[in-house]
Amino acid sequence: MKQSISKFFIIFFLVAGLQADQRLEASSFFAAERQNSYESSYGHMFSQPFVEVAKACTPSVVFIRAEGGQSEGINPYDLFNDDLFYHFFGGPRMRPSQPQISQGSGFLISEEGHIMTNMHVVKGAKKLTVRLQDGTDRQITASYIGGDSHTDIAILKLENPSGEKFPFLELGDSDALEVGEWVVAIGSPFSLEASVSTGIISAKGRQGLQVTDYEDFIQTDAAINPGNSGGPLINLNNQVVGMNTAIFSRSGGNMGIGFAIPSNILLNIKEQLVENGVVTRGFLGISMQPIDSDLAEAFEVNTTQGVLVVDVVKGSPAEESGLKQGDIIMKINGITVKNPGQFRKEIVFLPPGTKVKLTINREGKTQKVKVTLGTFGANTFVSSETSSKKLGFSIDNLTSQNIQQYKFNQEDKGVVVLKVEPGTAADYAGIKPGFLVMEVNHRKTPNIMEFNAALENVKPGERVLLLVRQGQLMKFYTLKSN
Repeated sequence: MKQSISKFFIIFFLVAGLQADQRLEASSFFAAERQNSYESSYGHMFSQPFVEVAKACTPSVVFIRAEGGQSEGINPYDLFNDDLFYHFFGGPRMRPSQPQISQGSGFLISEEGHIMTNMHVVKGAKKLTVRLQDGTDRQITASYIGGDSHTDIAILKLENPSGEKFPFLELGDSDALEVGEWVVAIGSPFSLEASVSTGIISAKGRQGLQVTDYEDFIQTDAAINPGNSGGPLINLNNQVVGMNTAIFSRSGGNMGIGFAIPSNILLNIKEQLVENGVVTRGFLGISMQPIDSDLAEAFEVNTTQGVLVVDVVKGSPAEESGLKQGDIIMKINGITVKNPGQFRKEIVFLPPGTKVKLTINREGKTQKVKVTLGTFGANTFVSSETSSKKLGFSIDNLTSQNIQQYKFNQEDKGVVVLKVEPGTAADYAGIKPGFLVMEVNHRKTPNIMEFNAALENVKPGERVLLLVRQGQLMKFYTLKSN
């Protein structure tokens, strides 16, 4: 009897084991089928390009912390740490002065560690810290290379004594973008690092937003929020097509209307700042206005496109080329001129010395005019204000505004002291706003980039020799580096 019972249980467990194995095999089979079904589904195939962009590009996007920036008190969650909201809706622009900590995004554009971001994220910062998203979660100090307030673009560089090579993103061709094309935004909205959102290109060539001086924004409905500022807008080929800069919002958060600086503008500014530390712009020398239907009728043209020359600056490239008041500029280098904003952009993003061909309408007749562009502004440099944490004072390039304010000459070369921190070595030595720093450790400093380069290898506690001019007096100063 016992043997029969034992045999029964042995047979039972064998059968049960076989059934369990069959159930396991069946479960694995159906799981594999479900996986295969999912991978071949429309939803999976649709999302895969976005997954690939996120994987490939996120390691090149960084989180930026800028300490001691703008002197105005700004809420760190007020629309990209900027006052864009008040540009649109007329609220107060100033708050009590207080120490500032600005946070935003950026992205690597070279294996050496150059980073592109918005100027308003880092302007005037005394300390810049960058957190990498490459899986290491490292925080690295960065230095300010240069910036352009007219376009709200700045370049930083990671401190990289070991010569490490960083993952970086390529800039694509924003002119090739099409409305309706899918894009991906990566950044750190509300300090949520490495956040990915998707959307489409809603429009191109947005102007008149009063966000920057030279506007040609890409509009997108990809979710962009405070903290995304300076992050990349990427196409499905892993190329940066824009830099997220501003949003249109009534609440301070995303409403599906975001604006990005086109990559072709980014490329123009990047090449100048990385190579020279400063930005130069083309100059034509005319005052102009748009053409409405009444003006079109008065000037006997059958279109409202183009720009009407209102005045020609004496001695300018425009005067030398023969442009006259009343001329209507229809094309530049074969490109149709639509309005003054577009024409101005075409000119200022060309380097000085560029030869351009203008098609004009003069008294009803079409003519061709060749112009060699001059340099925009009284000086070739644009503002790139920054703070030297090693020496304890803020400096700027020698701009037309600085030349006028401190009564410099056009031929002067150096960087201008704007503010000296109380209690620093510079303060005790007598350095004051308006001083022109011409050399650092016997190295000429005609611009911000050269000034920063001269201090790059100076260690804390080392002496720094400055050649400074105040008015017509030249003097050497020695300061101990912080």
